[in-house]
Parts: sequence; structure tokens; C-alpha cells
Amino acid sequence: MECRVGCAACCIAITISSPIPGMPDGKPAGVPCPQLTSDYRCRLFGKPERPAVCSGFHADEDTCGNTNEKAFELLRELEKSTLPDKV
Repeated sequence: MECRVGCAACCIAITISSPIPGMPDGKPAGVPCPQLTSDYRCRLFGKPERPAVCSGFHADEDTCGNTNEKAFELLRELEKSTLPDKV
């Protein structure tokens, strides 16, 4: 599956715990990555400073669905299901 241009759900909906240029402590879920352009493209795509978690993410129907809205829904659910249990 190819990434949908203009989606950027993976750059917004999920937590990125590794440093990103512009966010040395990573980014929380729901916050757009500071490396997103105004047309929702990654400024770091293909560059060595792109976090490994971003480079390792590949568009898949299980995480991206068939629409941008579905991608946000699926990734928010994944984010929620992988949060550590609060005691």
C-alpha cells in the first residue's frame, strides 16, 4: 500500500518518543510533527535525521484504512491500546 499524499495521520495521531528535530523529547499523540510541511509532507523523508520509528512505519490497510479519516481512527485506537496501564 502506498502512503496517501496529504494524510499525515502517522505524523499527528501517534506518540513519537524519540527525538525529532524541533522536538528533542519527541512528540505527544495528537500534536503534528514540527517537520510536516503545510501540504502534510515530511521534511525529513529520506534523510538520516528522520527518526527510526518514522522510517520503519509503512502504510498498511490495518493502520491506514481506506481514507485519511479511517487512518486517524485506527492510529488513535492503536495509540490508546498501547498506552501503559496506570496504577
